[in-house]
Amino acid sequence: MPERFLVSAAELFGDGVFETVHLRPSGPWLLPAHLDRLARSAALLDLPFSGVELGSPSADPEGALRIMVTRESVHVAVSPLSPAVLRERREGIRLLSADLGFAVDRQPPWSLAAAKSLSYASNLAARRWAARHHADDVVWLSSDGYVLEAPTASIVWLTGDTLCTVPPSEAPILPGITAAHLLATASSAGLRAAERMVTLPELIAADAIWLASSLRGLAEAVSLDGAARPRSPWTGRLQALLGF
Repeated sequence: MPERFLVSAAELFGDGVFETVHLRPSGPWLLPAHLDRLARSAALLDLPFSGVELGSPSADPEGALRIMVTRESVHVAVSPLSPAVLRERREGIRLLSADLGFAVDRQPPWSLAAAKSLSYASNLAARRWAARHHADDVVWLSSDGYVLEAPTASIVWLTGDTLCTVPPSEAPILPGITAAHLLATASSAGLRAAERMVTLPELIAADAIWLASSLRGLAEAVSLDGAARPRSPWTGRLQALLGF
């Protein structure tokens, strides 16, 4: 007889939200911003969430703190960073573009694009598709030709002296905490900051492209759709600005 067990709605349907926070010896990096986004995500799913007590988790030298909120409970876990995260941060990342099949203004009213939902099967499938095609990750595009985000990261690019990312208010994407922090501090590196919609040809013409996420920090695109890209002297400077 098969073993019988109870499963939650979160386990069956991905009916929950989560945040992944970079753990440093000084503690969880950008924690208030992550908790704010967690609360916004929970509200979009009508999940009860009144906060979480974390104590003072730290990592030596770094790790990952994951907070998951479901209808039944709040879970917190700490783990080391995967070798793939460290490799992508150090060596860069190969990207492929892919059309998601909807226009930026054609999202259904129940869309959870702005929530960090546990329903990540499609996101991970996109990365496996990239791997089968000798790449590491995907740049998602709208059907009307705009760059959106990557499955687990925000898109950041440099054009001249302006550091850019996609505006979450105009594109149906998750607001990126690492990207927002980077743009907020760009002036200290002598760069301007801007949020703007961008097409794939415009992105390809940029001086440099990165994926920004909590654990990777910045991973530079070393190729896009099979075309190699020169390494940017800004990568190390911007990683240092983020504390990586």
